[in-house]
Amino acid sequence: MFTEVLKSIIVQGQELLRELTLQPRRYTLEEHARYVFVGIRQAGKSYMLYLQAQQLMAQGHDVREMLFVNFDDERLIGMTAADLDKILQAYASLFDFRPILFLDEIQNVEGWEHFARRLANQKYMVYITGSNAKMLSRDIATTLGARYVEQYVMPYSFCEYLEANGVTVDKTWIYSETKGAVDRLLSSYFQWGGFPELILFKNKRQWLNELYEKIILGDIISRNGIRNELALRLAIRRLAENIKTPTSYNRLANIVKATGVATNVASIQDYVKLCIDACLLFTLENYASKFVEKASTKKHYFVDNGLLNIFLTDSDTSLMENLCALTLYRKSRESDSEKVYYYNKEVELDFYLPERRKGIQACFSVNDSATLEREVKALTTFHQLYGLAEAEIITYSEQRTIETPGLTIKVIPLAQWLLSETV
Repeated sequence: MFTEVLKSIIVQGQELLRELTLQPRRYTLEEHARYVFVGIRQAGKSYMLYLQAQQLMAQGHDVREMLFVNFDDERLIGMTAADLDKILQAYASLFDFRPILFLDEIQNVEGWEHFARRLANQKYMVYITGSNAKMLSRDIATTLGARYVEQYVMPYSFCEYLEANGVTVDKTWIYSETKGAVDRLLSSYFQWGGFPELILFKNKRQWLNELYEKIILGDIISRNGIRNELALRLAIRRLAENIKTPTSYNRLANIVKATGVATNVASIQDYVKLCIDACLLFTLENYASKFVEKASTKKHYFVDNGLLNIFLTDSDTSLMENLCALTLYRKSRESDSEKVYYYNKEVELDFYLPERRKGIQACFSVNDSATLEREVKALTTFHQLYGLAEAEIITYSEQRTIETPGLTIKVIPLAQWLLSETV
């Protein structure tokens, strides 16, 4: 009976892949590599499987070669690692092809990694998704070895967000009617982020709140057996409220304890690590810090502006810095080279890219003279210490060029910066 269920799932998966109309995403995959797609819930990992399957079909593969299984399917509840080989047996009873496997949310099956390793050893082409720390743990990386490439999937970049909303930009967009659409969509992207499914919903805050609860309860608390839920939630809230401030684990623990909730530094450190593993947060290190301080005092950002925004009231400045950090972090992961830092010692600099000797300040507006002076001083002081080749102030809508002794500072509107190839 179970084999018949598997056959039905396989055929329905092929029908789904045949019928879907998809919008390409800006990820480039190696032709012969096996992939594990990881990332926060709802970032589009399953969508990446669909895209890859359709890409292979466009290259001449038959849809009957595609073996797509979603392990969130209620018909597979209770499936064990010992049952996984029955998927290949069910497929072989239907088709004579050597299948290309697409295994969605396979972490629902305990011990899945051993099956995945055997598939690789037998030279199957395999694509896998997962949405929590189980897909990122050192044990699984050791089990899979070098047989799979980990591809980190994030919510839409601004360019992808525009394309998903039917807006295509070229080099002339600033001077055309497209600019109005870009400005309108920037406002939504800035406040509510780039989760693909969120585009379909009017009540975006409710959708984001529900997603956040699934991440907290499912990917962090339940999966890791967290007992002090209140301390975890308070730690995340305090990080959101202090998004622009470097925070040590010791300081964060004291902030939480000040509310009357018992916790300790070790627990706070574990909570933050679990949030990073669940792809809710990412961190930047202080370029000026010693090794120990680099590990203990960091800036913590959210992987999507919408998730940050549900914690904020006066949000513009925090969302501005978070979005700039997120964009730089995305670029660094895509290029797999240039690392992004902040700097906090003689002067505070929001972002520093040492390979390009590039300094960046994020500020919602510099119309106020005191604000402009502060941002310029940060860049010029840092330039005197280390020497900058490039200096930028990213604002929401303002643009100008500021000449200082030995340093030209570009004030760039956010939309232009997000759509620039040289971020």
